[in-house]
Amino acid sequence: MPKISACIVAYCDYEEVCAAVRSILQHTPAPDFALYVVDNGSPDGCGQRLAETDFGDARVIVLPLAQNLGFGKGHNAVIPRLDSAVHFILNPDILLTGDVLEPMADWLLAQKGPAMATPRLRSPDGRLQHLPRRKPTPWLLLARQLAPRFGGCFAKADDHYTMQDEDLSAPHRIEFCTGSFMAVRTDVFKEIGGFDPAYFMYVEDADLTQKVLQKGTVWLAPQFSAIHAWHRAPMRDAGKFKMQLVSMGRYFKKWGCGKGKV
Repeated sequence: MPKISACIVAYCDYEEVCAAVRSILQHTPAPDFALYVVDNGSPDGCGQRLAETDFGDARVIVLPLAQNLGFGKGHNAVIPRLDSAVHFILNPDILLTGDVLEPMADWLLAQKGPAMATPRLRSPDGRLQHLPRRKPTPWLLLARQLAPRFGGCFAKADDHYTMQDEDLSAPHRIEFCTGSFMAVRTDVFKEIGGFDPAYFMYVEDADLTQKVLQKGTVWLAPQFSAIHAWHRAPMRDAGKFKMQLVSMGRYFKKWGCGKGKV
């Protein structure tokens, strides 16, 4: 079986992180497994609490950072430590309900070409989340914002963006792998330097997907699944909205505004 590793970046979400860690440990029997928990300088003491928590499993390594480096840099902090074949990038709101990581790593390594994959993700109430997507374009992102209110051509474009116009019951190529749950070949993750550190928050997963696509293909692997709580709130914070716009501008400047190939 391949050696696997995983990383969760925490920020002021101690209870949720602990739930994720315990579900991962419970459903990942692989003895040669490293689960890194990086605290991004949480001001509420989350990092210290995590470091002092006894998970009863030596496979957990807690790494408290002195300051908030952002999502991507937080994940990049473990790169020098990685000696796995496949590395998993997981959100603190992910819960496993079965042995997923090792079988998914096996599947990824058995294919010729794939370098990254994501499983089917569902909400705690069982609803399917439409997270596999095509390459973002300004039009598709605009349509996504307007579809709930106006429907019509915007809804059709959003269905296209989120690949709801495709049969995703079998493995399918995608061009946007959600940062909530990524499986990536560790050698590729290292070769591309992990996440682009220029992104503090937002769009860094879309950027990482494009970097991986320079080395191989990216897939939805729906035969594997997990729960994603996804506490997504309306964008009412002006600072976060500005940060999102800046990240989107950086992404389009880097990768262009044209559509993808899937």
